[in-house]
Amino acid sequence: MAEAQYQPLHQYYNQQQQPKTTQLAKVATAVTSGGSLLILSGLILAGTIIGLTIVTPLFVIFSPVLVPAVITAALLSLGFMSSGAFGVAAITMLTWLYRYVTGKHPVGADQLDTARHKLMNRAREIKEYGQQQISEGGTYSS
Repeated sequence: MAEAQYQPLHQYYNQQQQPKTTQLAKVATAVTSGGSLLILSGLILAGTIIGLTIVTPLFVIFSPVLVPAVITAALLSLGFMSSGAFGVAAITMLTWLYRYVTGKHPVGADQLDTARHKLMNRAREIKEYGQQQISEGGTYSS
C-alpha cells in the first residue's frame, strides 16, 4: 500500500520538474522576443524623431505650396468620388425605373403605387370640393 502511494508522489515530482524546464524555455523565448521587439520599437521611435527633425524645416519652407496642393488634391478626389457615387445612383435609379415601366415589379413598387393612389384620391377630393364650391355660388369660407 505504501508503494502505491509513493509512486504517484514520485510521478508528481517528475511532472513538476518537467513543466519547470518548459516554463523556463517559454520565459526565455518571451524575454528574447519581447526584448528584441522593444529594441526595434525604440529604433523606430528614434528614426521618426530624427526624420521629423530633418523634415520639419522643409515643411515650413514649402508649406505655402504644399497646403494648397493638398487641399486641391483632396477636393479633386472628393469631386471624382462624389461624381462616381452620383453616377452609380443614376444608373441604379434608371435600372429601377426601367424595371418598373416594363412591369417586372422591382423593390418598392408597391409603396410607389400606394403613394400614387393616395395622391390621386386626394386630388380627386380637392377637385370635387372645388366644383362643389363653384356650384354653390363661389363663396369662400375657411
